[in-house]
Amino acid sequence: MQFPTQIDQRLAALRIRADEVDERFVKGMGAGGQKINKTSSTVWLRHRPTGIEVRCQASRSQTANRAQAWAELCGKLEGRKKAAAQLKKQEREAQRRRTRQKSPAQKSRMVDTKKHHAKHKANRGRVSDID
Repeated sequence: MQFPTQIDQRLAALRIRADEVDERFVKGMGAGGQKINKTSSTVWLRHRPTGIEVRCQASRSQTANRAQAWAELCGKLEGRKKAAAQLKKQEREAQRRRTRQKSPAQKSRMVDTKKHHAKHKANRGRVSDID
């Protein structure tokens, strides 16, 4: 399939082959008159591995809709990849925060808080049986 070079570059960067995508041309519907309802100008794309679907009926031209649909599909796949990378980064950051050394000031505050709670607990006393 022939794509504009920008789409080719985006697909290559995402490591996606064009044969992983189902492409169909279907009849349009809605506003646009008789022309949109009779011709198969709507482009429907589905990336099989991820299940992401794109449908484009922006113009009456099949070629323009096809280019826009591929661009939208690339955008959705890039967003998905970016979100996965962001989640991985957040998990690494959370792990780093959990396992890092505490500063001396943090340690002293923690010990002071423990002593404060222990003092309150010591004042509580036991509950006696009421007969």
